[in-house]
Amino acid sequence: MASESSSAQHTPTRLHIPKPHLHVGEKPDYSWLNIPPAGILPRPPIDAEPRATAEHARGMIRVLDDAGTAVGAWNPELDPEFLRLGLRTMMLTRAYDERMNRAQRQGKTSFYMKCTGEEAVGVAQAMALNNDDMAFTTYRQQGLLLARDWSMLDMMCQIFNNTRDRLHGRQLPVLYSAKDAGYFTLSGNVATQVINAVGWAMASAYKCDARIAATWIGEGSTAEADFHYGLTFAAVYRAPIVITVVNNQWAISTPQAIAGGEEATFAERGLGHGLPSMRVDGNDFLAVWSATKWAADRARAGHGATLIELFTYRAAAHSTSDDPSRYRPADDWDSWPLGDPIERLARHLILRQEWTEDRHAALREELDEQVRTTAREAESFGTLDRGKMHDVSTMFEDVYKEMPWHLREQMNEVLADRGED
Repeated sequence: MASESSSAQHTPTRLHIPKPHLHVGEKPDYSWLNIPPAGILPRPPIDAEPRATAEHARGMIRVLDDAGTAVGAWNPELDPEFLRLGLRTMMLTRAYDERMNRAQRQGKTSFYMKCTGEEAVGVAQAMALNNDDMAFTTYRQQGLLLARDWSMLDMMCQIFNNTRDRLHGRQLPVLYSAKDAGYFTLSGNVATQVINAVGWAMASAYKCDARIAATWIGEGSTAEADFHYGLTFAAVYRAPIVITVVNNQWAISTPQAIAGGEEATFAERGLGHGLPSMRVDGNDFLAVWSATKWAADRARAGHGATLIELFTYRAAAHSTSDDPSRYRPADDWDSWPLGDPIERLARHLILRQEWTEDRHAALREELDEQVRTTAREAESFGTLDRGKMHDVSTMFEDVYKEMPWHLREQMNEVLADRGED
């Protein structure tokens, strides 16, 4: 038998609780970040074995250097007109965000979520995919819809839940659904989109379809089981899908370390599942486009899924229900070492003599006016605080292909209470 001894003879165990690097009231300090120079990582062939991407998962793919020059093997050498379109769409996304956030503060809608600082995620990735590839996003990829030329008026009407809302007010504002844009209906439950996307991709491959899937998840949600279920199925069945972890450093109020980002990168989780994995500068439009195109080409060629971690920063609040000043410095975004994706792409184009400060200022004014005009039209169909809403009886529709007896009975009770047959 083992001898008994008192607890005094043993070193007590200790629970490790990750601490944030940034604190309220302190000057932002990002010295803990290890950001490698641009252009140092090689670009492997699309049929590379997953283990060949280990350095990509632990390092960071960067194309734009600090001066704004595109360097290295991942430089996609994109046409200036294509880059100007990307810049325009990112700027439109930011202008749209500002207007809708202001509308929420004015009581015109109940809820909104901005993607400030993350515009390259939705826009660059959308432009690297085909328009008919199916996107299973989070609530912060509104730029993808705008990049696919989806109606901004339709998006605003969904936010206001007014009479022109195609979803009839059944979805929380910003939980879009646009089948014709290849945009799968958003769910308020985090991580469910990953297993939906992998299942769709498996079905696409089974049917010998040419389309692939793409899905996005926040770094905090990678702690959910659905994320790991999705990676397992994606790896085993070589599903044609691009899986993106948007590491914007914060969940609603907790740092990325709480979700497991302290000891390893989120990209490294893909290696453990047998997937090629890459960590990418998420504020570098060229790097985001290039890595996404690599992963999309790999999926289309039948080599399976890829996990991409986009390393970025959530400049704004998590949502209009959040107050980030309670858990991080107020000026943290201004000091973020990877900068602003819009400013960085503009600087690159200016360096190439394909853009100017004056053209940039003029475009900003043009897009602000476009958003204002569209918002006025959307508000004419009603907002939360005024205007006609969808009839309550429509809540029973579109749940089943044929309305079952119990829903019909409930609908009749509603109509009877209002004196209608």
